Amino acid sequence: MARRAYPITAFSLCCGLGQTTAEAVATLRAGHRGLREVPFEVPFETVTGTLPTEPPPLPEPLRGQDSRTARLAALAFREIAPAVEAARERWGADRLGLVLGTSTGGIDRTEAFHFDWYGAGAARPSTPPPGYDYHRQHCFHAFGDTLAALSGIEGPRYVVSTACSSSAKVFASAQRLLDLDLVDAVLVGGADGLCHTTVRGFHSLGVMARQPCRPFGAERPGMNVGEGAGLLLLERKGPPRAWLRGVGESSDAYHMSSPDPEGRGALRAMRQALDQAGVAPQDVGYVNAHGTGTRYNDAAEAKALQALFTDPVPVVSTKAYTGHTLGACGAIEAIFAIVALEEGWIPQAVGSEPRDEDIELLLPREVLERPLRYALSNAFAFGGSNCSVLFERAER
Repeated sequence: MARRAYPITAFSLCCGLGQTTAEAVATLRAGHRGLREVPFEVPFETVTGTLPTEPPPLPEPLRGQDSRTARLAALAFREIAPAVEAARERWGADRLGLVLGTSTGGIDRTEAFHFDWYGAGAARPSTPPPGYDYHRQHCFHAFGDTLAALSGIEGPRYVVSTACSSSAKVFASAQRLLDLDLVDAVLVGGADGLCHTTVRGFHSLGVMARQPCRPFGAERPGMNVGEGAGLLLLERKGPPRAWLRGVGESSDAYHMSSPDPEGRGALRAMRQALDQAGVAPQDVGYVNAHGTGTRYNDAAEAKALQALFTDPVPVVSTKAYTGHTLGACGAIEAIFAIVALEEGWIPQAVGSEPRDEDIELLLPREVLERPLRYALSNAFAFGGSNCSVLFERAER
């Protein structure tokens, strides 16, 4: 029996493609990348999915919760705020939940504190500098507290951190909260800002590309780190932009940072999402792949996709446009999948030429204009934490 579908009534995002949803979608459709120079100094060459301009500061009452992640989340919230306010008035503030994902939280604030202390040559920090508050800025819950304050949400709230599947898994959390009648609406999403820990960290793993990444392409050079935030409002009922039909989760625990080379956990997650909705693979018209642009990740995901879809389905990794936004990628790429359903087009698989001969996927060379009913969005993380989310077009 198919699980109950819930309407997604509003969404918004910001990322390297643009500071608003409309700007980001227009850039995506035009086939232009949102990759540019790193917004801080690093001792190597690379590009990152950096916001076109600096995210604005938090409102004055919330300045004590400042971090780059919180600023990105607040920027994305601006656009969806009217819909959240309407839901709050409809259902009541205590019947709205808030479930968010992040990989780094406000770590940039602690990095700044550390660099100031280390640069000063002190043996140990005596007192934190003015304006620094670990619990209100660094901790994963901190930017969730910021969004709770901005939104007036008083129902259950928590932050998921399972690396790069974080803001895909929030859809499963929202399903459970709604199924259990603990809430009538849930604001879900994710945010991650660029920081030294991730940019330098992925470089140290040897998977960072100097130039723009090329998911599923031959001799792909590696990934680009990105930043951004995406938010979506799910309600018990309401006018849908799209339907949440299924969520599949698996944990293969193959390796701390490398994927199972056969893609078995990824395949289980995709099958679960389809089974939950009672949808056959041949009914899916588009897959927004996790597709980081690294050698092993793309090969493993391609094997899983080839095992699931006996008939070719268009596959695109929008990380070629945004960079890998880490804990925000699940939500941001879910929105891109919903836009594809809503507007009837699939973006070009930019960077996939020349093709990897071992990857037999349908990678569009140009924008495809076609009606779509179902779209699948994948997010696969370190440690084998896999999540796949299925969306259905809303009939207007």
